[in-house]
Amino acid sequence: MRAIVLEKFGGPDSLIYTDLPEPEPMPGHVVIEIKAFGINHAEMHMRRGEWAEAAKVIGIECVGLVKACPGGEFPVGAKVAALMGGLGRTINGSYAEYTRVRASNVALIESDLPWAELAAIPETYATAWTCLFRNLEIARGQTLVIRGAASSFGQAALNMAADAGVRVIATTRGRERVSLLEQLGAERVETEGPDLSHRIAEAKKLDAVLDLVGNSTILDSLDMLRRGGRACLAGWLGGLAPIANFNPLQQMASGVYLTFFGSFVFGTPQFPLSDVPLQRIAEQVAAGRLKAKPSRVFRFEEIREAHRVMEANEAGGKMVVVHD
Repeated sequence: MRAIVLEKFGGPDSLIYTDLPEPEPMPGHVVIEIKAFGINHAEMHMRRGEWAEAAKVIGIECVGLVKACPGGEFPVGAKVAALMGGLGRTINGSYAEYTRVRASNVALIESDLPWAELAAIPETYATAWTCLFRNLEIARGQTLVIRGAASSFGQAALNMAADAGVRVIATTRGRERVSLLEQLGAERVETEGPDLSHRIAEAKKLDAVLDLVGNSTILDSLDMLRRGGRACLAGWLGGLAPIANFNPLQQMASGVYLTFFGSFVFGTPQFPLSDVPLQRIAEQVAAGRLKAKPSRVFRFEEIREAHRVMEANEAGGKMVVVHD
């Protein structure tokens, strides 16, 4: 099969096309013929050698057809989505024509959407849904700030939260994204910066903050919450540097909650993929309630250009790769 392998850590030219054997069927696993896959910042960090783990073939999600499933969890030929479960990290991932993943990290996703649109859903929407409705327990009528809302993850979270009747204040560094965020349901758009808590009128009254900028802003996010409010840290758009000298006793307000979500837990007993309504999300996308169209679609042969666009922050949303 054709595959893209990480030859060495470095720039986009570290991704090399080669032929590898197709994955063999194994009990408890699903072999998937990949039709399309999403591009994620995690893969950029893997390529650079900045992630804890990186497999020879990276790529943490895909959509496609079941080629083999010895345990019978999914019928051969079914449309499925797969994400995490070590994909691209400890086992060969989705930058290939086929992959093999644990059945616990596979979900049926029957839909007439084109493969490119289906590929924009799994990782981004599963993670956003879990952050919003499990970690933050957001509810209709509440007020939520999404920091880093112009990212593909942020756009998905904004879209779902607004659809659920949540008042959303979005942040972005570039004012050119304001119109897009308003179209997705933002009531207001603020300019992102480390002092947002001193500029936002709702400071100390917010129900929740979804912080995708990361360690550089999470303490400021906590300062915006009401008593009982929740902040969820789920991204590192501002870089991977840790919080320096973090002391909760001095730096966190009493009565607020800090939670974290990393999608690498999907498929574990505590975070089964079946908990995420991917089928319903696909139906909402098909009905036009959620706007999950990819911002850019690349051919398999264009992986280096896809990584260049991601690294240059030119994506403008979720990018996907499709097989011809």
